[in-house]
Amino acid sequence: MKNVAIVMGGYSSEYKISLTSGNVVFNQLDKTKYRLFRIHILPEKWVYVDENEKEFPINKHDFSVIIDGKTIFFDVVFNAIHGTPGEDGLLQAYFQLLGIPQTSCDYYQAALTFNKRDLLSVLKPYGIKTATSFYLNLGDTINSEEIISKVGLPCFVKPNKSGSSFGISKVKSLEELLPAIENAYKEDNEIIIESFLDGTEVSVGVINYKGEIKVLPITEIVSENDFFDYEAKYLGKSKEITPARISEELKVKIENVAKRAYEVLKMKGFSRSEFIIVNNEPHMLEMNTIPGLTTESILPQQAHEAGISLPELFENAIELALKN
Repeated sequence: MKNVAIVMGGYSSEYKISLTSGNVVFNQLDKTKYRLFRIHILPEKWVYVDENEKEFPINKHDFSVIIDGKTIFFDVVFNAIHGTPGEDGLLQAYFQLLGIPQTSCDYYQAALTFNKRDLLSVLKPYGIKTATSFYLNLGDTINSEEIISKVGLPCFVKPNKSGSSFGISKVKSLEELLPAIENAYKEDNEIIIESFLDGTEVSVGVINYKGEIKVLPITEIVSENDFFDYEAKYLGKSKEITPARISEELKVKIENVAKRAYEVLKMKGFSRSEFIIVNNEPHMLEMNTIPGLTTESILPQQAHEAGISLPELFENAIELALKN
């Protein structure tokens, strides 16, 4: 039986959601097939947490743990960390150096997709459409008029490198721009300001399933809030409709763009990309490489619609990682 480390937690504002995702993976995987270990990776400690919530420190030198005098090594890592260090490439590089296979994409793809600006600029030459954007780094002179003349109003101000929906504001007037920028700087020292795309928002899961790139059924997002923010995403303030209420022709177009992005980036594992459809054209907002894996999360909903159960989804990720 293979030893599987399910890593969860992380160093970002989203660590609680990651713990929930990780526990879902732990509870859904077949314990007669794998020996499962819940590993909490937090700024203050890396620990294995047993059934009684007892903690055992992880040796970062080789990612091993001593339990009852016996050293346990891991055959594979199931990565369920949203945000840093699990979604931005740091852990991917660490596990690659240690020679331990893991379920998410490689470190370069993780770092690239975590950086919204860089991701979109790599995909643009491949004909993937995006919003008009303006970039700011902490310390840059802010010329509100110049920004608005480029992106227009309303616009969105977002942290550039954040796996979550924290720090995002919708700006409707010139006066709201500076406070929104300050809010985004709380999460990141780089900011992306994007034009408002008025259209239908959809979320598209693309995975490698049994060795084939598979686009999952598309989800339409109808937010009760002004946009798909943290509350909408995690506190039930949005309706997620799978499959999306779109024409067959548009569905095929979005599937092709999502699959193209996955292939161009040489992705592995799970991915979930967000698009806004304007004039029948999908515009990409971002790609998440470790999407939420709770039963309510979008990617598991899409897998369910495709006839893939959570145990099958998670086991497939482990088997592909071991094979690679």
